[in-house]
Amino acid sequence: MPTSFKMDNLPFSLLTESEQATLRNHLDIAYFQKGEVVMAAGSVPEGVHVILKGRVSESESRDDESGQSHQVYVHYENEDYFGAWSAIKGKAIHNFIAEEETICHIIPTKTVLDLVSTNALFADYFQQNLAAKTEIVEQHSGETQDMAEFMLARVGEGVIRDPLIVLEETTIKEATLFMRENQVDCFLVKRGTRYGMVTGTDLLNAAVVSEMPLTTPVSEIATYRLISIHPDDYLFNALVTMTRQRIERVVVMKEQELIGIVDLTDVLSFFSSHSHVIGLRIERANTVEDLFIAASGLNELIKSLVSYGVKTRFAMDLLSAMNGRVMAKLFEMLIPEDMQPHVCLIVMGSEGRGEQIMKTDQDNAIIHRDGLVWPQMSQTLQEFSNKLMEFGYPPCPGNIMVSNPYWVNSLGDWTQKLADWSSSWEEQDQMNLAIAVDAKPVAGNPALFKAGRNWFFKSLKNNDLFFSHFAKVALEFHTPLTLFGNLKDKGQLDIKKGGIFPIVHGVRTLALEYRILATNTFKRIEALVEAGIMEDKHGRELSEALGLFIQLRLRQQIKRAEEEEKGVDPTPNTLDLQSLHKMDRELLRDAFHVVKGFKKHLESRYHLGSR
Repeated sequence: MPTSFKMDNLPFSLLTESEQATLRNHLDIAYFQKGEVVMAAGSVPEGVHVILKGRVSESESRDDESGQSHQVYVHYENEDYFGAWSAIKGKAIHNFIAEEETICHIIPTKTVLDLVSTNALFADYFQQNLAAKTEIVEQHSGETQDMAEFMLARVGEGVIRDPLIVLEETTIKEATLFMRENQVDCFLVKRGTRYGMVTGTDLLNAAVVSEMPLTTPVSEIATYRLISIHPDDYLFNALVTMTRQRIERVVVMKEQELIGIVDLTDVLSFFSSHSHVIGLRIERANTVEDLFIAASGLNELIKSLVSYGVKTRFAMDLLSAMNGRVMAKLFEMLIPEDMQPHVCLIVMGSEGRGEQIMKTDQDNAIIHRDGLVWPQMSQTLQEFSNKLMEFGYPPCPGNIMVSNPYWVNSLGDWTQKLADWSSSWEEQDQMNLAIAVDAKPVAGNPALFKAGRNWFFKSLKNNDLFFSHFAKVALEFHTPLTLFGNLKDKGQLDIKKGGIFPIVHGVRTLALEYRILATNTFKRIEALVEAGIMEDKHGRELSEALGLFIQLRLRQQIKRAEEEEKGVDPTPNTLDLQSLHKMDRELLRDAFHVVKGFKKHLESRYHLGSR
């Protein structure tokens, strides 16, 4: 009986001890010569094959002009398994051929079916569903469990403060004494059916700066536009919300009922034992030097979160919010106050989508009101770009920055450029448009950005030719399902071209067609599913695939950053396949199948023909 079979790898580690014993008792072993067919398409499979030594290709036979050929999908090597789907279905769907002398363990089909029927997780894993596999891998990864529980902490799990509420006729003097007695720095005032918030700073400004009588009701100085969050929402989202909104408190509401208040200091205290939270330093920065010190900690924050196993999407949300605040603060410090209402700073590309992790190239632009006279604009924007470079945001190789006059436009000029790009088939114009439609405002007057975006949406109505041409770009790069073997010697793969870009651009096209305002790809997918444009299962698979691509890329970016402390990573999108864990390679393979299916969907939807 074979004894070298490893049970500590997924999916076999999902089996109970008795199930593992059953598997061992029924294991067989087989030897295949180079070129020998291990399993032929259409045949009844013996069972699941697990490679002990050697290499096997999975291919599909096709008839072409020169005769029958084989399109290789993927290669399997040591400890890889294959044929599970075929065993469950009772018929092999592809050819499996030994490309060198190969020894395989064989788990008989009957044994596989028995284990699938008694172990739900084992069955789910073998369904080749990327979302299910990813969830199982995360659940059974011990090193990330503690951080995962932390990241999934809810607002209602311990940081809500009981709301202190006063009547609307309470005076400033009475409220000040009330705060001192209760040792708090804020309270709520109820005015009719609405709640307003009053802070210690509000009281001080009212009494000292505005010289209001101490008998003035606090209801007159309260802020009634409160940002709320649900008690079942993630605590992490509360931090992101406060960072984005530049506030230190949110109210907790459940079905119009006031539950309490969440204070930024409480959230940061909860987070501080786990990672390096720097949001407070960014908010408190009063000089460019202070802001530089705060921004310098962002990469370390990401490394910390990733090392603890935080889901990449959480890390992206937090970094996007903090990057936005860094840029907004720098904008406020450098742009004259009287000019700020007349200009809007937008970020584009991955930063606009909120999908940037490590600091990458600057992709930003300025939209200003028509007829604006600002003689120092060029000089000031050059300084802005230079400071961002000092902060660790590299210059854009394509010079898509506010220091480049091409990306500084009046509202009229901006809408004209959008129109010109959308009617051009030139590669550079299409690239500029793709970058621009991912834009979001981060500082200045956002109404300028929204006016341009709304005009552009209307201009594309019923323009099928545009969408067909725009979608075609998502098919430009080959899906690397065969590259694990063919690039083995080089050991590298461009994950952006092969995986990230087709999903991002395909979803971008759909979102643009249906006027979805979200720019983040994950949120665009959710909106497409909610609108019934995309099936729920399809949306989950795309999100999991994109998340995996970004996560694997990030890990290797961090690894290279640690190995080379100086300089910019010249290959931020390159994956070293040799360094990937077997399970990562398997998930990566499944994710590429998702990409391949999505590209076929785009071909059909936009009548692009077979590629």
